[in-house]
Amino acid sequence: MRLTPSLLIAASVLALSACAMTEDRGPQGIFAPGDPARPVMAAVETVVTTDPEVDADDPALWADPRDPSRAVMFGTDKSDGLYVHNMDGSVRQFLPSGPVNNVDLRIGFPTAAGERVLVAASNDAPGANGVNLYLFDPATLTTVDYGFLPTTYEPYGFCMARRGEVFYLVVTTKAGTVHQMSVADGPNGPVIGAERVLTLGSQLEGCVAHDAADTLYVGEEDVGVWRFDLDPSGPSIATEVARVDRIRIKDDVEGLTVLRDRGVDYLIVSSQGDSTYPVYRIEADLPVYVGRFAIVDGPEIDGVTQTDGLSAYSGAIGPFPEGALAFHDHEDAPNPGQQNFKMVDWRVIREALGL
Repeated sequence: MRLTPSLLIAASVLALSACAMTEDRGPQGIFAPGDPARPVMAAVETVVTTDPEVDADDPALWADPRDPSRAVMFGTDKSDGLYVHNMDGSVRQFLPSGPVNNVDLRIGFPTAAGERVLVAASNDAPGANGVNLYLFDPATLTTVDYGFLPTTYEPYGFCMARRGEVFYLVVTTKAGTVHQMSVADGPNGPVIGAERVLTLGSQLEGCVAHDAADTLYVGEEDVGVWRFDLDPSGPSIATEVARVDRIRIKDDVEGLTVLRDRGVDYLIVSSQGDSTYPVYRIEADLPVYVGRFAIVDGPEIDGVTQTDGLSAYSGAIGPFPEGALAFHDHEDAPNPGQQNFKMVDWRVIREALGL
């Protein structure tokens, strides 16, 4: 039987009542008084048969706008490199780049060989800190190494941005700094522009650029979510968006992503401390909290806990006609020690939250 969004939500509740109360690994926020996280289930999970100890962290979704069935998901392995997954979860390609942490992408990157998808990931290899860059060819669905940007600081979190025709790399650090720099194609590979540095008070990781609104959201792990002007010449003042209050967000703040649905933009946060995902409707002044959800065990795919990175795709992608989200799962079941990524149909989340 094919599960509709409504049936998936109902099945989530049944699965929760049947087993989650007796296990320690489930999302704690499900039982929060007053504002419980709404249960949803994953539809797809990644499978890596060649590595029994994938140290997953962060995904990034891509689909061909002309044919959304042609889609992939990039996923980092913090020990070994970058995976490219098909939308059924199988491995399409692996690039042995070392300990890459966060990954992001932007389409339409001009190169001498034509437009490519620019993919990049932070790398904190001892003595070789920096950012790995890749080019993904939409025609062949293949990814190649494009270069390495060394940094004088240890990169931790990472995201990308685009303002008009200018592409940006954004690196966050454990020291509380945000480094934003332009990147363009040159005769011998990527050319990096001047660096803009923003500062917060403590360890950072997750970030996401909302290109359409010219804003950058940054997660300060033990404090909350902040918003900056994305314009390099704009003000460097941070605006508080959401606070770690251990009610809606329980530290650590980890991944951040933005999804657009039916004319509305949403900011989605990984509240790692209770394995839930608060959702905020983005408005001109400040995002407005609209609810939160958790990913619980389903009939075939286990739930998700302690998410680091997550990624949203707005619109049709692979088997998901109205959008999808991908999530890092800290412990895949029934495979102790194995981490992976799960994908959830946006329609299921939308219905669970009554959006």
